Amino acid sequence: MATRANSIPIPTLVSVDPFIPADQQKGLHNRWHPDIPPVATVKPGESFKIECVDWTGAQIGNNDCSDDLKDVDLTRVHNLSGPIAVEGAEPGDCLVVDILDVTPFDKMPWGYTGIFELENGGGLFAREFNSKACKAIWDFKGIYATSRHIPGVRFAGVSHPGLIGTAPSQELLDTWNKREGELIAAHVNSVPPVAFPPEPIGAYVGQELSPSVREKVYKEGARTIPGREHGGNCDIKNLSRGSRCYFPVFVKGANFSVGDLHFSQGDGELSFCGAIEMAGIITFSTSIIKGGVEKFAMKQPMFLPSPIDPLYSSKLIFEGISVDYHGDGKQYNMDATVAYKQAALNAIAYLQKIGYTREQAYLLLSAAPIESHVGAVVDSPNACVTLALPLGIFEHDILPKEEGLTKKDFGQAAIRSDGVI
Repeated sequence: MATRANSIPIPTLVSVDPFIPADQQKGLHNRWHPDIPPVATVKPGESFKIECVDWTGAQIGNNDCSDDLKDVDLTRVHNLSGPIAVEGAEPGDCLVVDILDVTPFDKMPWGYTGIFELENGGGLFAREFNSKACKAIWDFKGIYATSRHIPGVRFAGVSHPGLIGTAPSQELLDTWNKREGELIAAHVNSVPPVAFPPEPIGAYVGQELSPSVREKVYKEGARTIPGREHGGNCDIKNLSRGSRCYFPVFVKGANFSVGDLHFSQGDGELSFCGAIEMAGIITFSTSIIKGGVEKFAMKQPMFLPSPIDPLYSSKLIFEGISVDYHGDGKQYNMDATVAYKQAALNAIAYLQKIGYTREQAYLLLSAAPIESHVGAVVDSPNACVTLALPLGIFEHDILPKEEGLTKKDFGQAAIRSDGVI
């Protein structure tokens, strides 16, 4: 018979409550800094669980109004669980992290996708759309997500951490702050901002620190919003269960952290809050490759994606090139970002013909498992980027037909209480 003696449970190293603000909980932090000590230490090969709040730290609710997105405090977002030290890891090593599982909390079987305000967060089309806050709530049933705010779609999620990385050294942190500060200085009046500098307001480390260390971390700590050399917020949708990640180590113990869990996301995460954001539990195992940074010429992390992927073989593919034909028609030279935006705008325009509002289409392309690929970056002046929309996620036929498309009424996403979109 089965006995407890030979059944050792996987320990949970960081426990959180997804309904309590992040800055009232232990084991969390929202800045990168080498002086943040680990909250736990593991041996290579051990399996362990980490619980994570959603990226805003419980600022967004399951309701039918987007005022919470409009008023979100971006100085205290991207709350990470950790850091977790790995015994034996030294600067110059490669930390190997196996993602064993990613799940939402049983007590919180929902998530959200949001469009942020132009002046508060923005997104890929913040300026083009003069973005106003809007959101969709998604309900989870097993591996599937549906939304009352975007009817007619249902898809399998590829749950993953949007943000995972090792702690920077002081030298690397100083490099980040210098180069991003120079970028900000060169674009002083940019809306939305081109980068976010260190900001003591809203900074949080949920453990005991001396006043001098806390002041230093809050003053110098890098914001967790972008991805960098150590990993960070890279939003790679196929880092789901079964993935293996290779991270450069910059401090003793590696001190890696994780957060910003997603139930699903499309390539590109268009709308800034563009995945199905969720709180949940992630299970890890780690190992170390000594001297891995030199052995593998590592400048940034490497990944083996999950072998598990939703089977959506039929896709409608939209192409984009380096011409702003949805805007002023300007020709750009080999600009893949412009090409990606045009492909996405083509898809949004098509979905509007079916009956979805611009806001619903924008949110859907952010949350659903769309695929984007660089088709070509060799034929000047036009880079070519494609965006593939899976046909199987729709409950109705969306293919082009001779008689045109059938337009339906799908309502609207959750908008602001003042009705502005």
